Amino acid sequence: MLKIHNTLLRDKQVFAPIEPGLVRMYVCGMTVYDYCHLGHARVLVVFDMVARWLRTSGYTVLYVRNITDIDDKIIRRAQENGETIKALTDRYIAFMHEDAEALGVLQPDHEPRATDHVAAMQRLIAALEKNGYAYVAANHDVCYSVRKFEGYGRLSGKSLEDLRAGERVEVMAGKHDPLDFVLWKHAKEGEPDEARWNSPWGSGRPGWHIECSAMSSEFLGPHFDIHGGGQDLQFPHHENEIAQSEGAHGCRFVNYWMHNGFVRVDDEKMSKSLGNFFTIREVLKQYDAEVVRFFILRAHYRSPLNYSDAHLDDARGALTRLYTALKGMSAAPVPIDWNEPHAARFRAAMDDDFNTPEAIAVLFELASEVNRSRSAAAAGLLKALGGTLGLIEREPATFLQSVPAAAGQTDATDIEARIAARAAAKQAKNFAEADRIRAELLALGIALEDKPGGATEWRRA
Repeated sequence: MLKIHNTLLRDKQVFAPIEPGLVRMYVCGMTVYDYCHLGHARVLVVFDMVARWLRTSGYTVLYVRNITDIDDKIIRRAQENGETIKALTDRYIAFMHEDAEALGVLQPDHEPRATDHVAAMQRLIAALEKNGYAYVAANHDVCYSVRKFEGYGRLSGKSLEDLRAGERVEVMAGKHDPLDFVLWKHAKEGEPDEARWNSPWGSGRPGWHIECSAMSSEFLGPHFDIHGGGQDLQFPHHENEIAQSEGAHGCRFVNYWMHNGFVRVDDEKMSKSLGNFFTIREVLKQYDAEVVRFFILRAHYRSPLNYSDAHLDDARGALTRLYTALKGMSAAPVPIDWNEPHAARFRAAMDDDFNTPEAIAVLFELASEVNRSRSAAAAGLLKALGGTLGLIEREPATFLQSVPAAAGQTDATDIEARIAARAAAKQAKNFAEADRIRAELLALGIALEDKPGGATEWRRA
């Protein structure tokens, strides 16, 4: 029985889709004016994992992930480059697709671009105006009157007074309240023609928040199952989506809200202002893309993800261990018997709010069994379970050849030194250290065999 932590209710809830057997899921995608960074990588991989597990669980999934291809930063960057907005956004959309494919992220069922759905946004704004939630400000922007929507702030858990005192609000002359936000931006002097559309409120373009409300309802209806995104979108973006969508349609917007945690660098939030900002492409120059995917899934999606070379090196060694267990085995994925103990534990972990750390621990249990028994059935199950997470799907030799020498190979002198250290640890009855050294060598592709009389032989697995 799948349980999902619902941000709105701050608790795990048993998942029950609106329509039995069908899951409608919307995830906020990228604003495409630059390369995707590790925070984007986490969103891409986490919700790809969620969609994969829902499908593994027997659901049909209708997965929508949007693209924001019009906003202030996009207009500014295109003008700085001396190019059209479409040329800029098309280029970075192509780069985003390359990064996603490298990370093993499957394409969503629909990937709408905001500029293709401006008419739907205008219809939504008109409905809000009719229902008394929208007004035209003195500067001709159309704004949402936050205080007219009962329950605003319930997703972020803050009162209107709290939000007004300390949260990010748009400061703009002519708004009735500092908390009010823009639905339609009146065209400004100097903005290109491709950044403006005709509307009942004059030439202009949509505000950011209205884009997702319109696109989600266009593809999934006004009420759907799961809405996801990064933790940083909880307020104001998702809070505003609720106000817009429920204010326009008069019904509940989303049943389950999911938010993945921040990516941190040396225990600080990754950000351009701190200079600790890494693009996916920069990281993939140093690390295999599957190692990066494994690194992301090794942490629970709601927890902070602390980026460092040491953590990625550790992820590479651990993934190498899984592939090493399969080396030399003619193992293809097998149909999963969910009553098999390893599979049952894996499923229980994933059904507990997508607990990938516990699920991956089951993969290592299976790898140990494969190393011990060389069982084709165990190897096939390892491949099949890993495949539900988009992991260990390559031929072992292909992956192991891609691993740098520092992680995948080591010279005989170093191996003998580690074996001697293990022998000393066993002599001192420090069996935990002895086991750690054996596991470390196995992760590097070195299998040990203890012989009678105390000798230890090694071979490249």
